[in-house]
Amino acid sequence: MPRLLPDVTDLTSFWKLFTVFPVLVTAFICHYNVHNIANELKDTTQIGAVVRTSLASCSIVYIMTSFFGFLLFGDATLSDVLANFDTDLGIPYSYLLNDAVRVSYAAHLMLVFPIVFYPLRINIDGLFFPSASPLPQSTKRFAFITSGLLILIFLGANFIPSIWVAFQFTGATAAVCLGFIFPAAVTLR
Repeated sequence: MPRLLPDVTDLTSFWKLFTVFPVLVTAFICHYNVHNIANELKDTTQIGAVVRTSLASCSIVYIMTSFFGFLLFGDATLSDVLANFDTDLGIPYSYLLNDAVRVSYAAHLMLVFPIVFYPLRINIDGLFFPSASPLPQSTKRFAFITSGLLILIFLGANFIPSIWVAFQFTGATAAVCLGFIFPAAVTLR
């Protein structure tokens, strides 16, 4: 029978409950895209409905993933649900389900990366080159910023030992910088 509440036995297990907050902050730190999306809409008054729909969609996906992951794995559910799909699930076509989850996660990463990378590149350009011409007009600066960021991301992806370290660091620092500090710094400049 699956547990409905976490198993808190000592102070360490209590503090582990709070590791979910940086992950949630990272998951929902998408408001820096609102202006770009609003510019693409024919009627900008629809942005409220777009934001509500996207937040509801994300919440539903996260809740369903955690709920069905917990139903599938029970007490053996790891903090990273994807790690549970590395073993034989004990059901028919287990390997096919494992591969489908891996392919869908890879597709998710490929589709999300440009959405996160575009505002990062624009904000970095505005922060370091405030008086320069717009980024699309400067091929060298565009290539320099893009290649520099890609190299940093590649090195981080290869040398960070656990995805949880990346999520917690991103949720505690980079998500706040991307969502609040960089846009404000560019505006103040």
